[in-house]
This record gives sequence, C-alpha cells and structure tokens, in this order.
Amino acid sequence: MRIALKHQILMAPAAVLLLMTLLLCFLQYTYWELSQKREQLQKTGTIILSLTQANMAAQRMFDLARQHELRVREFLIDDQQIQELLDRLEEMHAHLTLAVQRIIPLMDLEQAKVDELLKTVDQLNPRLGLDLTQFLSGMAQLQPQLAALSSVTQQMKEASQPITSKDIDKLVDRAALVSVIALGAAIPIGILLSLYFSRHILRRVQRLSDTAGSIVRGDLTPPAAPEVVRDELDDLALSINRMTEQLIRVVGTEKLLEGAEEERRRIAMDIHDQTLSDLSSILRGMQVLQKQETCRDQAEVLEVELKGTIADLRHLMDNLHPQTLDILGLGAALQSHLERYIGKGDVPEYHLYISPEVDTAGLPRLTKLTLYRIAVEAIHNVIKHARASRYEVNLDLRGDQVVLSVEDNGVGFDTQQVTLGGGRGLNNIRERSRAIGGQVAWSPSRFSTGTRFELTLAVPAAGGERA
Repeated sequence: MRIALKHQILMAPAAVLLLMTLLLCFLQYTYWELSQKREQLQKTGTIILSLTQANMAAQRMFDLARQHELRVREFLIDDQQIQELLDRLEEMHAHLTLAVQRIIPLMDLEQAKVDELLKTVDQLNPRLGLDLTQFLSGMAQLQPQLAALSSVTQQMKEASQPITSKDIDKLVDRAALVSVIALGAAIPIGILLSLYFSRHILRRVQRLSDTAGSIVRGDLTPPAAPEVVRDELDDLALSINRMTEQLIRVVGTEKLLEGAEEERRRIAMDIHDQTLSDLSSILRGMQVLQKQETCRDQAEVLEVELKGTIADLRHLMDNLHPQTLDILGLGAALQSHLERYIGKGDVPEYHLYISPEVDTAGLPRLTKLTLYRIAVEAIHNVIKHARASRYEVNLDLRGDQVVLSVEDNGVGFDTQQVTLGGGRGLNNIRERSRAIGGQVAWSPSRFSTGTRFELTLAVPAAGGERA
C-alpha cells in the first residue's frame, strides 16, 4: 500500500521524533526511580525524627508525673507550682500530639491502631484534669504503642536502600549510554528514511517532468494513468494524462482545420490556374466573334454571361481562400472583403479600425485565416440578423493580446443562448476560436441597443509566421 506524499515527507522527522520521545521517557523513568528512593528515604527520616520527638516528649511527661506524684497526693505543692506543672505538661503534650500527627500519614497503619494511638494521646491531655495516677497509667499504655511504631520504622529503614555515589554514577552512566545509542540510531534512521523517500519522490517527479518535456517537444504520447490515485503525484500524473488527451484532440482539430484550409487553398489555385484560364480563353474567342457581323449579337450576350461566371468564380475563390490575406495581411483582407462585398448596396454603415501592429505580431498563418473567417462570420450575423443601421469592426493589439470586436446598434439577442448552444454561426465562431486558443464573449453593446462580440487571443511568445 502506497503512503501518501505528505506522510512520506513527514516519515523521517516523525521517526526521529519518536526515538527522541522514547529516550525522554526512559530518562524520565530512570530519574523517577531515583526520586522514589529519595522520597522513601526522606519519608523514613521524617518518621524517625518525629518518633524520636514523640518518645522524648512522652519520656519528659512521664518523668514530670513521677516527680510530682507524691507531692500532689500529700498536698505538698501549692497552686502556683501546680499551674507550672500543668503548663509544662501541656507543652510536652503539644509536642507529642504534633509528632504523632506527622507520623500517622507517613506510615501504613491499620485504622484500629491509629484510632487507639490517637485516643491514648488525647487521654494524656492535661487540660482534662491533673490525675497523675491515671496519667501514669496512660503513659504506660503509650509506651508499647510508640515501641511498636519504632519497630515498624526500623523495618522500613532496613528495607530502604541508601543512595550512594556509586548508585548515582551507575544511573548517570546508564542514561548516557542509552542517550548515545538512541541519538546514534535516530540520526542514521532519519537520514536513511529521508534518502529513501526523497529518491522515490524525485524519481516519480522526474518521470512526470520528462513526460511534460516530451509533450512540449511535440511528442503527444499520453503518460500511463494510475489505476488508483493514492497521493498528490498520482493526481498530477492523472491530470497530465487528461491534459495530453485534450491537447491531442485540440491539435487534431487544428490539423483538421489546417488541412481543410490547405485543401480550399489548393482548390482555389486550381480554379485560378485552370478554370479561369480556360474561361478567359473562351472570352477572348467571344471577343473575336464580336467583330464578325453575323455573330455579334449572340457573342455580346454570351460575353455578358461569361463575365458573370468569371466574377462568380473569383468570388468563390476568395471565399475558399482569400489571396489578399497571404499577400497583404489580415487587416487588408478584412478591409477588401468589406469594400468588395458589404460596402455596397442596402447594408448598414460600418466603421473599420485595423491596428498595423497586428500583421507584425507574428501570428501563424492558420491563426490569421481563422481570425479572418470569425470576423466575416460575425459581420454576416450583424447584416443578416441584427437589423442594425451601424456597426464597428476593430482589430487591435493590446499588450500581448490580439482583440477582435464587432459591435452593432441592432436589436440585440439573449447572450445566454451562446452557453445553451446558439445557432450554427455562433457555434462556428466558438469552435474556430477554441481551435486557436482564443476566448470569445457576447455582451450588450456600447450603443443604446445592440450586441458586442469580442475575441481575445494571446500572441505566441516566439514570433515568426508558421508555414
């Protein structure tokens, strides 16, 4: 299964990032283990310190109670001394309570033992009354409880392994070794993945570039289209395949038009060289017959008919292939056409503007001939259908574009019919312009009514006419 192009590009950095992430996780786990040991040792130290404080406070309270038990019982102590004794016992009890409260959260004790310990400590509170006999009895209960805590603490101390410099050195050495191995593996893996995918991508791009170059050089063999589009390069290959097929159709259409025009040119030349020559010879014979008295009337009638036939043939030749276009250029051919066939009789008034730069723009001969036929078709559409009193024909060079426009003041028409198909004349104009790469558009005229036709054609970058 082919990997998408964007995933191929991200594969190498993703692999390196994954290895770095694993390395960071390992280092984090290693130092977390060390942190756990340190936390355990700190916890054990806090318990030992708190337990020592509790034992000292309990022992001090026990000693004070033993010293004053007989004196309190025989009333050999005054109120001031009793108050001082209570204050000292309360101070020691506060230290004992604080130490016990620090120990309980740090040790894993049963709840029953915790409740019993807290109950014993609360019973020793001097504020509940100064009954030294009962106080000593409570102290006797507290001593084994503290001893049990000391035993548990000793077991925790023995279970905790102290952290030595050797342990730290070992940890640092292991982390450094793993880091070197991970970095040493990540860099070659990243380089190898980058080279593999980049060479794979570049080979496919080179094939597409070679195919595009072949198309530019005229080899219109379409590249093989991928069966399944898996990434952007497959999409590009499919687009080049379709573009080549469309280009083949366009070139085929151009060749067909060029062949048709060449055949029309050949027919026009044959008519000129053979048929007109024969008719001219007959005309000269008729003119000789006119000098004879007996054949003069018939010869004059035949001469008139023959001259009409010759004029019709010349008109047919010009429609097949305008010789003025080859001799004088596109502008002169259009002007000659208007003057000879349209500028006479009951036809609309026209204005013609031809930019002299058009004939020097380096348009191929077929392009000039196509522009000529499109202009003639557009003019005939105005005369036949627009019911206009005036129209304008402009052929101009604007920057790197040739612009042909025909604009009238007639009744106009719905320009959307061009999109929907239109008539035969509109289809001819659209197909001819498409064959030479032009863009056509119909829009409302600048006059108060009417239609504007415009064709825009890019001038080839390389000048020079094509034979």
